Amino acid sequence: MPDTPTLPATSREWHLLSRPVGWPKPEDFALVEAEIRQPGPGEVLVRNAYVSVDPYMRGRMSAAKSYAAPFELGKVMQGGAVGEVVASGAEGIAPGDHVLHFGGWREYATVSAEQAVKIDPEAAPLSTYLGVLGMTGLTAYAGLLRTASFKEGDSVFVSGAAGAVGSQVGQIARLKGASRVIGSAGSDDKVKLLVEEYGFDAAFNYKNGPVSEQLREAAPDGIDVYFDNVGGDHLEAAIGSLNQGGRIAICGMISVYNNTEAAPGPRNLARLIQTRGRIEGLLVGDHYDLQPQFVQEVGAWVRSGELKYAETVVEGIENNLEAFLGVLRGDNTGKMIVKL
Repeated sequence: MPDTPTLPATSREWHLLSRPVGWPKPEDFALVEAEIRQPGPGEVLVRNAYVSVDPYMRGRMSAAKSYAAPFELGKVMQGGAVGEVVASGAEGIAPGDHVLHFGGWREYATVSAEQAVKIDPEAAPLSTYLGVLGMTGLTAYAGLLRTASFKEGDSVFVSGAAGAVGSQVGQIARLKGASRVIGSAGSDDKVKLLVEEYGFDAAFNYKNGPVSEQLREAAPDGIDVYFDNVGGDHLEAAIGSLNQGGRIAICGMISVYNNTEAAPGPRNLARLIQTRGRIEGLLVGDHYDLQPQFVQEVGAWVRSGELKYAETVVEGIENNLEAFLGVLRGDNTGKMIVKL
Protein backbone atom coordinates (compact mmCIF):
# COMPACT_ATOMS: atom_id res chain seq x y z
CA MET A 1 0.00 0.00 0.00
CA PRO A 2 1.57 3.33 -1.04
CA ASP A 3 2.17 5.82 1.74
CA THR A 4 -0.22 8.77 1.45
CA PRO A 5 0.91 11.25 4.12
CA THR A 6 -0.58 14.29 2.40
CA LEU A 7 -4.16 12.98 2.41
CA PRO A 8 -6.64 14.66 4.72
CA ALA A 9 -8.30 12.50 7.36
CA THR A 10 -11.83 13.37 6.26
CA SER A 11 -13.78 14.11 3.12
CA ARG A 12 -16.97 16.09 2.60
CA GLU A 13 -19.91 14.16 1.15
CA TRP A 14 -23.64 14.66 0.56
CA HIS A 15 -26.19 12.49 2.38
CA LEU A 16 -29.91 12.14 1.68
CA LEU A 17 -31.77 12.75 4.96
CA SER A 18 -35.38 12.47 3.78
CA ARG A 19 -37.15 11.61 0.55
CA PRO A 20 -38.30 14.78 -1.22
CA VAL A 21 -41.98 15.32 -1.89
CA GLY A 22 -42.32 17.51 -4.95
CA TRP A 23 -39.32 19.75 -5.45
CA PRO A 24 -36.28 18.71 -3.37
CA LYS A 25 -35.58 21.08 -0.47
CA PRO A 26 -32.21 21.84 1.15
CA GLU A 27 -33.36 20.26 4.42
CA ASP A 28 -33.72 16.92 2.60
CA PHE A 29 -29.90 16.79 2.36
CA ALA A 30 -26.79 17.33 4.45
CA LEU A 31 -23.13 17.96 3.65
CA VAL A 32 -21.18 15.96 6.21
CA GLU A 33 -17.58 15.13 7.10
CA ALA A 34 -16.68 11.46 6.72
CA GLU A 35 -13.49 9.56 7.42
CA ILE A 36 -11.48 8.65 4.34
CA ARG A 37 -11.14 4.89 4.14
CA GLN A 38 -7.91 3.46 2.73
CA PRO A 39 -8.45 0.96 -0.08
CA GLY A 40 -8.50 -2.74 0.63
CA PRO A 41 -7.57 -5.50 -1.85
CA GLY A 42 -9.17 -4.82 -5.21
CA GLU A 43 -10.07 -1.23 -4.32
CA VAL A 44 -8.78 2.24 -5.21
CA LEU A 45 -9.00 5.57 -3.43
CA VAL A 46 -9.83 8.43 -5.79
CA ARG A 47 -9.58 12.18 -5.28
CA ASN A 48 -12.50 13.39 -7.35
CA ALA A 49 -11.83 16.20 -9.79
CA TYR A 50 -15.30 16.50 -11.33
CA VAL A 51 -18.65 15.02 -10.33
CA SER A 52 -21.82 14.76 -12.35
CA VAL A 53 -25.36 15.85 -11.53
CA ASP A 54 -28.10 14.44 -13.74
CA PRO A 55 -31.90 14.49 -13.93
CA TYR A 56 -32.22 10.73 -13.28
CA MET A 57 -30.89 11.29 -9.75
CA ARG A 58 -34.26 12.76 -8.79
CA GLY A 59 -35.81 9.32 -9.29
CA ARG A 60 -33.26 7.70 -7.01
CA MET A 61 -34.29 10.04 -4.21
CA SER A 62 -37.69 8.35 -4.20
CA ALA A 63 -38.38 4.99 -2.60
CA ALA A 64 -40.46 3.91 -5.60
CA LYS A 65 -39.25 0.82 -7.41
CA SER A 66 -37.36 1.73 -10.56
CA TYR A 67 -34.51 0.61 -12.77
CA ALA A 68 -31.96 1.83 -10.21
CA ALA A 69 -31.93 1.28 -6.45
CA PRO A 70 -33.04 4.29 -4.37
CA PHE A 71 -30.44 6.30 -2.51
CA GLU A 72 -30.28 5.13 1.10
CA LEU A 73 -31.32 7.60 3.78
CA GLY A 74 -28.49 8.81 5.96
CA LYS A 75 -25.84 7.58 3.56
CA VAL A 76 -23.77 9.16 0.81
CA MET A 77 -25.39 9.45 -2.60
CA GLN A 78 -23.77 8.21 -5.80
CA GLY A 79 -23.17 9.60 -9.25
CA GLY A 80 -20.64 9.71 -12.03
CA ALA A 81 -17.23 11.15 -11.19
CA VAL A 82 -13.71 11.38 -12.58
CA GLY A 83 -10.56 11.80 -10.57
CA GLU A 84 -7.00 10.80 -9.76
CA VAL A 85 -6.13 7.60 -7.95
CA VAL A 86 -4.19 8.46 -4.78
CA ALA A 87 -3.92 4.96 -3.30
CA SER A 88 -4.46 1.53 -4.82
CA GLY A 89 -4.93 -2.00 -3.60
CA ALA A 90 -5.68 -3.26 -7.10
CA GLU A 91 -3.54 -4.61 -9.88
CA GLY A 92 -3.56 -2.62 -13.08
CA ILE A 93 -4.47 0.72 -11.48
CA ALA A 94 -1.72 2.78 -9.85
CA PRO A 95 -1.56 6.10 -8.01
CA GLY A 96 -1.50 8.86 -10.59
CA ASP A 97 -3.90 7.07 -12.93
CA HIS A 98 -7.19 8.76 -13.72
CA VAL A 99 -10.47 6.87 -13.58
CA LEU A 100 -14.17 7.23 -14.28
CA HIS A 101 -16.31 5.73 -11.53
CA PHE A 102 -19.64 6.07 -9.73
CA GLY A 103 -18.54 7.51 -6.38
CA GLY A 104 -19.70 11.06 -6.90
CA TRP A 105 -21.31 13.54 -4.46
CA ARG A 106 -18.07 13.42 -2.38
CA GLU A 107 -14.50 14.70 -2.46
CA TYR A 108 -12.77 11.33 -2.01
CA ALA A 109 -14.18 7.91 -2.89
CA THR A 110 -12.97 4.40 -2.15
CA VAL A 111 -14.40 2.18 -4.88
CA SER A 112 -13.96 -1.28 -6.31
CA ALA A 113 -11.41 -1.34 -9.11
CA GLU A 114 -13.90 -3.40 -11.12
CA GLN A 115 -16.17 -0.35 -11.16
CA ALA A 116 -13.41 2.10 -12.11
CA VAL A 117 -12.53 2.66 -15.75
CA LYS A 118 -9.11 4.10 -16.59
CA ILE A 119 -9.29 7.21 -18.77
CA ASP A 120 -6.67 9.25 -20.58
CA PRO A 121 -6.58 12.95 -19.59
CA GLU A 122 -4.27 13.59 -22.55
CA ALA A 123 -6.84 12.33 -25.07
CA ALA A 124 -9.63 14.61 -23.87
CA PRO A 125 -10.33 16.93 -20.92
CA LEU A 126 -11.34 14.99 -17.80
CA SER A 127 -14.77 16.63 -17.64
CA THR A 128 -15.74 15.30 -21.08
CA TYR A 129 -15.77 11.75 -19.74
CA LEU A 130 -18.86 12.76 -17.73
CA GLY A 131 -20.58 14.34 -20.70
CA VAL A 132 -19.88 14.33 -24.41
CA LEU A 133 -17.67 11.20 -24.22
CA GLY A 134 -19.42 9.70 -21.20
CA MET A 135 -22.79 8.34 -20.20
CA THR A 136 -24.76 11.27 -21.54
CA GLY A 137 -23.02 11.06 -24.90
CA LEU A 138 -23.62 7.33 -25.18
CA THR A 139 -27.27 7.92 -24.25
CA ALA A 140 -27.63 10.32 -27.17
CA TYR A 141 -25.79 8.01 -29.58
CA ALA A 142 -27.61 4.80 -28.67
CA GLY A 143 -30.99 6.45 -28.27
CA LEU A 144 -30.94 8.07 -31.68
CA LEU A 145 -29.26 5.37 -33.73
CA ARG A 146 -30.58 2.22 -32.04
CA THR A 147 -33.76 3.00 -30.07
CA ALA A 148 -35.14 5.51 -32.58
CA SER A 149 -33.68 3.61 -35.58
CA PHE A 150 -32.50 6.83 -37.18
CA LYS A 151 -31.81 6.69 -40.90
CA GLU A 152 -30.42 9.21 -43.34
CA GLY A 153 -33.06 11.65 -44.51
CA ASP A 154 -35.13 11.54 -41.31
CA SER A 155 -36.58 14.71 -39.85
CA VAL A 156 -35.67 14.79 -36.13
CA PHE A 157 -37.18 16.70 -33.22
CA VAL A 158 -35.34 16.89 -29.88
CA SER A 159 -36.74 18.33 -26.65
CA GLY A 160 -34.42 19.68 -23.99
CA ALA A 161 -32.17 20.26 -26.96
CA ALA A 162 -29.68 22.54 -25.25
CA GLY A 163 -29.00 19.99 -22.51
CA ALA A 164 -26.16 17.50 -22.39
CA VAL A 165 -28.02 14.70 -24.16
CA GLY A 166 -30.28 16.72 -26.43
CA SER A 167 -27.54 18.90 -27.91
CA GLN A 168 -25.62 15.79 -28.89
CA VAL A 169 -28.66 14.04 -30.36
CA GLY A 170 -29.31 16.93 -32.71
CA GLN A 171 -25.70 17.20 -33.84
CA ILE A 172 -25.34 13.44 -34.41
CA ALA A 173 -28.53 13.50 -36.47
CA ARG A 174 -27.12 16.34 -38.56
CA LEU A 175 -23.78 14.59 -39.04
CA LYS A 176 -25.58 11.38 -40.02
CA GLY A 177 -27.61 13.10 -42.74
CA ALA A 178 -30.93 14.17 -41.23
CA SER A 179 -33.12 16.14 -43.60
CA ARG A 180 -34.11 18.52 -40.82
CA VAL A 181 -33.23 18.89 -37.12
CA ILE A 182 -35.56 20.79 -34.79
CA GLY A 183 -34.99 21.53 -31.11
CA SER A 184 -36.91 23.02 -28.22
CA ALA A 185 -35.33 24.83 -25.29
CA GLY A 186 -36.33 27.07 -22.42
CA SER A 187 -34.76 30.39 -23.34
CA ASP A 188 -34.14 32.54 -26.40
CA ASP A 189 -30.38 32.36 -25.78
CA LYS A 190 -30.50 28.56 -25.87
CA VAL A 191 -32.54 28.65 -29.08
CA LYS A 192 -29.89 30.90 -30.63
CA LEU A 193 -27.16 28.49 -29.49
CA LEU A 194 -28.92 25.52 -31.11
CA VAL A 195 -29.20 27.20 -34.50
CA GLU A 196 -25.98 29.21 -34.63
CA GLU A 197 -23.54 26.87 -32.84
CA TYR A 198 -24.96 23.36 -33.07
CA GLY A 199 -26.35 23.54 -36.59
CA PHE A 200 -30.02 22.84 -35.87
CA ASP A 201 -32.23 23.83 -38.80
CA ALA A 202 -34.87 25.31 -36.50
CA ALA A 203 -35.48 25.75 -32.78
CA PHE A 204 -38.08 27.35 -30.55
CA ASN A 205 -38.55 28.51 -26.97
CA TYR A 206 -41.31 26.32 -25.52
CA LYS A 207 -42.22 29.13 -23.11
CA ASN A 208 -43.25 31.38 -26.01
CA GLY A 209 -46.41 29.49 -26.95
CA PRO A 210 -48.04 26.07 -27.33
CA VAL A 211 -45.45 23.46 -28.22
CA SER A 212 -47.72 21.80 -30.79
CA GLU A 213 -48.14 25.05 -32.73
CA GLN A 214 -44.45 25.93 -32.63
CA LEU A 215 -43.47 22.41 -33.71
CA ARG A 216 -45.85 22.46 -36.68
CA GLU A 217 -44.37 25.78 -37.76
CA ALA A 218 -40.79 24.48 -37.39
CA ALA A 219 -41.54 21.12 -39.06
CA PRO A 220 -44.35 21.74 -41.57
CA ASP A 221 -43.71 18.37 -43.21
CA GLY A 222 -43.85 16.48 -39.91
CA ILE A 223 -41.16 14.54 -38.05
CA ASP A 224 -39.83 11.01 -38.41
CA VAL A 225 -37.99 10.82 -35.07
CA TYR A 226 -38.68 12.40 -31.71
CA PHE A 227 -36.07 12.17 -28.94
CA ASP A 228 -37.91 12.92 -25.70
CA ASN A 229 -36.16 14.45 -22.69
CA VAL A 230 -39.18 16.36 -21.39
CA GLY A 231 -42.47 14.46 -21.69
CA GLY A 232 -45.76 16.27 -21.09
CA ASP A 233 -46.91 18.65 -23.81
CA HIS A 234 -43.76 17.94 -25.85
CA LEU A 235 -44.62 14.27 -26.20
CA GLU A 236 -48.19 15.06 -27.17
CA ALA A 237 -46.99 17.58 -29.74
CA ALA A 238 -44.53 15.10 -31.21
CA ILE A 239 -47.22 12.44 -31.60
CA GLY A 240 -49.34 15.06 -33.38
CA SER A 241 -46.54 15.79 -35.87
CA LEU A 242 -45.33 12.22 -36.35
CA ASN A 243 -45.08 10.97 -39.92
CA GLN A 244 -46.03 7.47 -40.98
CA GLY A 245 -43.60 4.98 -39.49
CA GLY A 246 -42.27 7.57 -37.05
CA ARG A 247 -40.30 6.56 -33.98
CA ILE A 248 -40.17 8.10 -30.51
CA ALA A 249 -37.35 7.37 -28.05
CA ILE A 250 -38.26 8.16 -24.44
CA CYS A 251 -35.06 9.14 -22.65
CA GLY A 252 -36.41 11.36 -19.89
CA MET A 253 -39.46 13.29 -18.71
CA ILE A 254 -38.00 16.10 -16.66
CA SER A 255 -41.28 18.05 -16.79
CA VAL A 256 -42.95 15.55 -14.45
CA TYR A 257 -40.12 14.44 -12.12
CA ASN A 258 -41.26 16.64 -9.24
CA ASN A 259 -45.00 16.13 -9.67
CA THR A 260 -46.82 14.92 -6.57
CA GLU A 261 -49.71 13.54 -8.63
CA ALA A 262 -49.64 11.39 -11.74
CA ALA A 263 -49.23 13.46 -14.87
CA PRO A 264 -51.88 12.99 -17.56
CA GLY A 265 -50.73 11.02 -20.56
CA PRO A 266 -50.81 12.30 -24.13
CA ARG A 267 -54.40 12.73 -25.30
CA ASN A 268 -53.64 11.74 -28.87
CA LEU A 269 -52.15 8.24 -28.53
CA ALA A 270 -54.73 6.94 -31.00
CA ARG A 271 -52.78 8.76 -33.71
CA LEU A 272 -50.12 6.07 -33.41
CA ILE A 273 -52.56 3.71 -35.10
CA GLN A 274 -52.82 5.98 -38.11
CA THR A 275 -49.08 6.60 -38.35
CA ARG A 276 -47.99 3.09 -37.27
CA GLY A 277 -45.78 5.04 -34.90
CA ARG A 278 -43.59 3.44 -32.27
CA ILE A 279 -42.68 4.64 -28.77
CA GLU A 280 -39.81 2.92 -26.97
CA GLY A 281 -38.12 3.63 -23.66
CA LEU A 282 -34.37 4.07 -23.42
CA LEU A 283 -31.87 3.15 -20.70
CA VAL A 284 -28.22 3.64 -21.51
CA GLY A 285 -27.25 0.58 -19.47
CA ASP A 286 -28.73 -1.63 -22.18
CA HIS A 287 -26.35 -0.28 -24.79
CA TYR A 288 -22.82 -0.43 -23.40
CA ASP A 289 -21.91 -2.79 -26.24
CA LEU A 290 -21.89 0.34 -28.42
CA GLN A 291 -19.25 2.04 -26.25
CA PRO A 292 -16.19 1.29 -28.45
CA GLN A 293 -18.01 2.36 -31.62
CA PHE A 294 -19.36 5.45 -29.86
CA VAL A 295 -15.97 6.59 -28.50
CA GLN A 296 -14.33 6.08 -31.88
CA GLU A 297 -16.95 7.91 -33.93
CA VAL A 298 -17.95 10.69 -31.54
CA GLY A 299 -14.40 11.17 -30.27
CA ALA A 300 -13.30 11.86 -33.85
CA TRP A 301 -16.11 14.41 -34.31
CA VAL A 302 -15.14 16.17 -31.08
CA ARG A 303 -11.46 16.31 -32.04
CA SER A 304 -12.26 17.65 -35.50
CA GLY A 305 -14.65 20.26 -34.13
CA GLU A 306 -17.57 18.85 -36.11
CA LEU A 307 -19.44 18.10 -32.88
CA LYS A 308 -19.51 20.92 -30.35
CA TYR A 309 -20.34 20.62 -26.69
CA ALA A 310 -21.03 22.93 -23.79
CA GLU A 311 -20.49 22.51 -20.07
CA THR A 312 -21.96 24.42 -17.17
CA VAL A 313 -19.37 24.19 -14.40
CA VAL A 314 -20.19 24.85 -10.75
CA GLU A 315 -17.25 25.15 -8.33
CA GLY A 316 -17.06 23.33 -5.01
CA ILE A 317 -18.58 20.25 -3.40
CA GLU A 318 -20.59 22.58 -1.15
CA ASN A 319 -22.54 23.65 -4.27
CA ASN A 320 -23.27 20.12 -5.49
CA LEU A 321 -26.92 20.25 -4.39
CA GLU A 322 -27.52 23.65 -5.95
CA ALA A 323 -26.02 22.40 -9.21
CA PHE A 324 -28.41 19.43 -9.16
CA LEU A 325 -31.40 21.69 -8.51
CA GLY A 326 -30.18 23.85 -11.38
CA VAL A 327 -30.45 20.86 -13.73
CA LEU A 328 -34.07 20.37 -12.69
CA ARG A 329 -34.76 24.06 -13.31
CA GLY A 330 -33.01 23.98 -16.69
CA ASP A 331 -30.29 26.43 -15.66
CA ASN A 332 -27.58 24.51 -17.51
CA THR A 333 -26.45 24.72 -21.08
CA GLY A 334 -24.93 21.38 -22.00
CA LYS A 335 -23.60 19.11 -19.26
CA MET A 336 -23.84 20.31 -15.67
CA ILE A 337 -20.77 19.28 -13.69
CA VAL A 338 -19.23 20.23 -10.36
CA LYS A 339 -15.52 20.95 -10.20
CA LEU A 340 -13.90 20.03 -6.89
